[in-house]
Amino acid sequence: MSSRTKNENSKSLESWIWDAACSIRGAKDAPKYKDYILPLIFTKRLCDVFDDELNRIAAEVGSRNKAFQLATADHKLVRFYLPLIPEDPDQPVWSVIRKISDRIGEVVTTHMRAIARENAPLQGIIDRVDFNATTHGQRDIDDDRLSNLIEAISTKRLGLHDVESDIIGKSYEYLIRKFAEGGGQSAGEFYTPPEVGAIMSRVLQPEPGMTVYDPCCGSGGLLVKLEIALEDGDTGDKPAPLKLSGQEYTADTWAMANMNMIIHDMEGEIEIGDTFKTPKFRSPNGKLRTFDRVVANPMWNQDWFTEADYDNDELDRFPTGAGFPGKSSADWGWVQHMHASLNDRGRAAVVLDTGAASRGSGNAGTNKEKTVRQWFVEHDLIESVLYLPENLFYNTTAPGIVLFLNKAKPSQRTGKVFLVNASQVFEKGDPKNFIPDDGIQRIANTLIGWTEEEKLSRIVDHAELKKNDYNISPSRYIHTSDAETYRPIEEIVAELDALEAEARDTDVALRGILKQLGFGG
Repeated sequence: MSSRTKNENSKSLESWIWDAACSIRGAKDAPKYKDYILPLIFTKRLCDVFDDELNRIAAEVGSRNKAFQLATADHKLVRFYLPLIPEDPDQPVWSVIRKISDRIGEVVTTHMRAIARENAPLQGIIDRVDFNATTHGQRDIDDDRLSNLIEAISTKRLGLHDVESDIIGKSYEYLIRKFAEGGGQSAGEFYTPPEVGAIMSRVLQPEPGMTVYDPCCGSGGLLVKLEIALEDGDTGDKPAPLKLSGQEYTADTWAMANMNMIIHDMEGEIEIGDTFKTPKFRSPNGKLRTFDRVVANPMWNQDWFTEADYDNDELDRFPTGAGFPGKSSADWGWVQHMHASLNDRGRAAVVLDTGAASRGSGNAGTNKEKTVRQWFVEHDLIESVLYLPENLFYNTTAPGIVLFLNKAKPSQRTGKVFLVNASQVFEKGDPKNFIPDDGIQRIANTLIGWTEEEKLSRIVDHAELKKNDYNISPSRYIHTSDAETYRPIEEIVAELDALEAEARDTDVALRGILKQLGFGG
């Protein structure tokens, strides 16, 4: 299939998939129903692929009826066995759901749970949603709207011969992005802008068969981007796929990540739980499992982890000299976890708040976050830092940075950090800005080649970073305009917040000491 035809098919499917989502209550309210819409479109894909597999068997044994019997007796004949058998075996499997006319929410839920019982990899993924759920006695999605959604989904076939896995996967990602647009603050929990993921994956240059890990994987988009980067960069036969691993804290988002993996026809091991306190990926000796590549976009500036969480860690994630970055932001705590999850040749890319690159630098006295940053610089683990344009992310207008780590930097790059200020490489969009394809390529090539360019990129040695008190923000070293350049407001506000939080912590500690000495009430 030509790239032009694939793009046209992708656009057509994206339009259909969004129109189907809007069939419930219009575009404005569609994101509210994502937990119902995503599993149904996912199930439609499963049904149509199951039909294709049944037809393949039927061509060999003579009839669909016999094909159903064989698949029922031996589930290994198909990837996923669906216990949905139409009255007329020649009818599509999806027709069992499409023809429900009474108690639709209840019956759909029953069918979803039956599918999950027959397929262990789908348990907890498509059977966690109750299509018959009520709030204060009123249905969350009534049968009329559910019927409209099912009918809209029914208008397009999603089988193996109708749409390639990369097209259905791309369209599914498009739907997730559309939900993120209307998702407000929650969007950042499950979605990273695709151009940011594309840059990260291209710069990390994954190789066939590598192990890849995302400790807070959201809907799995960054893992998918790495596999796509591998396939796009390979010019020979289809390369050995990456071994994808991810962990996600929120159950609904964990389910979304699993569906995203399957619909992209990729195999990934996605665990559920709090990575920071209980990372699930362990080696046989109980230590952290290590990987060739690690990617993440953790929630920025998490403030609910305490010093005790770091001190009580038994996995050697927070080394002496780095450790606790302060309670106001766990950004460098996540960086430490990712560093500990890399093997000896491993590389990582993590999206952080811009303040993580500069907070504490230039201030009198010590700063916990700066101390961790200094540790990473002095151990020569930071390969490059990318400063992103503003208003890319769905839960904030702040620009963000991407920090790239390398545990085996080439000798010609040791003692140096490559900084890229891409704050001007974007186009205005609605509702968010975006980095165009040529901008993605430009930024990725610049980072890969360590190519210096005026007003875009610079190689900075450790001595200069030390002189600037370990501020590693590209905006500090690369001015993008001829006029006097000021530090971004977000950096200054974040730094002031950190200083206030540190002052409060110091005040509490001082009061405790005075109380022990008998001063104060």
